[in-house]
Amino acid sequence: MNIRKILLASAISLGISACSSETPQNTSPHYDKIIRGGTIHDGRGNPGNIGDVAINGDRIVAIGDLSTASASEEIDATGLVVSPGFINVLSWSVNTLIEDGRGMSELKQGVTFEVFGEGTSMGPLTPELKEYDERNQGDIKYDITWTTLGEYLTFLENKGISPNVASFVGATTVRKHEIGYENRLPTPEETIRMQHLVINAMNEGALGVGSSLIYAPASYSNTAELIALNKAASVCGGSYISHLRSEGNMIDEAVDELIAIAREANIPAEIYHLKAAGKENWSKMGSIIERIEQARAEGLKITANMYSYTAGATGLDAMIPPWIQEGGIDGWIANMKDPEMRARALKEMRDPLRDWENLGSGSGYENVITVGFKNPELRHLTGKTLLEIAGMRGTSPEEAAMDLVIEDNSEVGTIYFMMSEENVIKKLQLPWVSFGSDAGSQAAEGVFLNSSTHPRAYGNFVRVLGKYVRDEKILSLSEAIRRMTSLPATNLKLKDRGAIAEGYYADIAIFDPETIAEKATYEQPHQYAVGMKHVFVNGVQALKDGEHTGNFSGRFVKRDGWENQCSIEDIM
Repeated sequence: MNIRKILLASAISLGISACSSETPQNTSPHYDKIIRGGTIHDGRGNPGNIGDVAINGDRIVAIGDLSTASASEEIDATGLVVSPGFINVLSWSVNTLIEDGRGMSELKQGVTFEVFGEGTSMGPLTPELKEYDERNQGDIKYDITWTTLGEYLTFLENKGISPNVASFVGATTVRKHEIGYENRLPTPEETIRMQHLVINAMNEGALGVGSSLIYAPASYSNTAELIALNKAASVCGGSYISHLRSEGNMIDEAVDELIAIAREANIPAEIYHLKAAGKENWSKMGSIIERIEQARAEGLKITANMYSYTAGATGLDAMIPPWIQEGGIDGWIANMKDPEMRARALKEMRDPLRDWENLGSGSGYENVITVGFKNPELRHLTGKTLLEIAGMRGTSPEEAAMDLVIEDNSEVGTIYFMMSEENVIKKLQLPWVSFGSDAGSQAAEGVFLNSSTHPRAYGNFVRVLGKYVRDEKILSLSEAIRRMTSLPATNLKLKDRGAIAEGYYADIAIFDPETIAEKATYEQPHQYAVGMKHVFVNGVQALKDGEHTGNFSGRFVKRDGWENQCSIEDIM
């Protein structure tokens, strides 16, 4: 038996068909495209096998030995890995894709699907929220012509984008829609209206409810409010995903809250960027994992995602008391200018027993680096630590943080070095953890160069494949691919996505396993990854020989079953 026959027998043993079921026997089939001779990792954790993949239209139609078949276009993948395109579970490309639909920093890593909605979403919006958001835009300017979340995602698709997109509806956005930036709980009537907003978004195809509970005004909510919103998502077949109320000193309680919400709302729940932040909390990772696995053993569907770095990135708001941020950016700045409120805030920021999360003190101010300013007059401070800036200004790090927010009229993009490498490796070994960059797609050109960024925007996925799979052998290639593809696709109910399988959408990444690697660093983050050769989105080639093709085939993808419309009465 020759090698092609051996490979064909192997493919058949895995349940892979060598030709389309629509093709008559003893004829030579013809396809739109054939990817030939690559090592196929199907995304389900099976070992790689050399074979061919055929595409017709937007679907994979045949896999295996297609040596007798022809195609209008053929791609030689000899020596390369053929994988499902990667799913970024936590993307902030909501505005960067408006600026540049190519999504280059993600595409050159093999990302074909971006998921939005960590707490805030691009709808539903009121006229006041639209005005507020337009007024507070940074370098990327655009008119907000949509109102609902579905209208925004349709806008992106019609505009032309490389990746597929989907979104959770933000618990913060729903709260702002009804309550604004007030520090209070909703009335029963407001809660019902918020549930209606969730239902409406779910009926447009949203994935579920997303929250980000360390940030104002999300931090003003309580568990009961979140349970109510998630009951609305649950009856529609959605899920819950959350930046926990604490990732540091109170992380045990925060994990318990997520589990309680999942139980009470009868909904699958996922933890955004699972971590134990701050050196004094690193030892808690083992107990956190135990808590989650106990809940899973009880039948709750609890999962998590992560980024592959020891530093996170957010804003200076993550180290300033949430109560002083009431009223949006304008109210926040006015409050910090009030001497009594400022003095109280400074005292709390220095108090180790405070009841809110301070990522700055948890990281150490020498490990807090500013990377994103709106005000051009402050951009000379990019890359400096908060401790350095405080020294330059002759003030304390806490005062410097508040002053920078005032002067920049924004939360100021910031990197926090707050995790341990040991815990990164622990998380990489968990079979229920997928991956999210927690960053927006970038381009190493134009407006994107006005600010620095976290290297994860350019390297989160390839860092796993290069550093942790090839070089350090922390996990196998087939398992890493499963965790970037079929695992999130299943969790998010993305029908016919996340696998190399007949009938599935042709979202495909083709890369060199020997050279795949990140180039971005904290000092020079605007550097593209290397080793990604070709990328297909819905059967259309978006990346060819590492360069964008000019094709924009990304779609607004709705969760499976969205067409079964739900209503508020289903909750009762």
